[in-house]
Amino acid sequence: MKRQAPDVYVFAAYSGTGKTTYLTELIPCLKARGLRVAAVKHDVHGLSLDVPGKDSRRLAEAGADAVAVVSGGECLLVEPAPLPLETVLRRLPPADIVLVEGFKDSPWPKIALYRQGAGQPPAADLAACAALVTDTPLACACPVFPLQDPAPLAAWLADRRHGKEAPIGHHH
Repeated sequence: MKRQAPDVYVFAAYSGTGKTTYLTELIPCLKARGLRVAAVKHDVHGLSLDVPGKDSRRLAEAGADAVAVVSGGECLLVEPAPLPLETVLRRLPPADIVLVEGFKDSPWPKIALYRQGAGQPPAADLAACAALVTDTPLACACPVFPLQDPAPLAAWLADRRHGKEAPIGHHH
């Protein structure tokens, strides 16, 4: 039996808006609804997962094409190539929903995060977003959720996953 593809949402916001903090609060809300959650982060600052001098870094520096570190219940795979988001999504373990931080130009539905105090406009065109998470009222046609409480967004995402949500733009 072919598994259902995960729902993928790209969280669009400028650095310093609080994307990671918000997602760390959203994930437990989604898990509490029985959803399997995966997260993908695009880091424009470069990947530094291990410390110079450590064995995994030494193996990479020696020319290994990929390095995996397996420890206890975790496995971390590092490949020295910027993979397209599509490839990363195919390689993830089974999930119901994938929360993507970054990759603003990818084709998946965007959820804009906007914090008034961040001093920047929304990082995505609100007319093209599936939802907006904000701490201040903004005019947009998509559903709006409170930045300080991820539970309503988790409920909306779970309803969409289970086919109980109205089409985008018809949320009241």
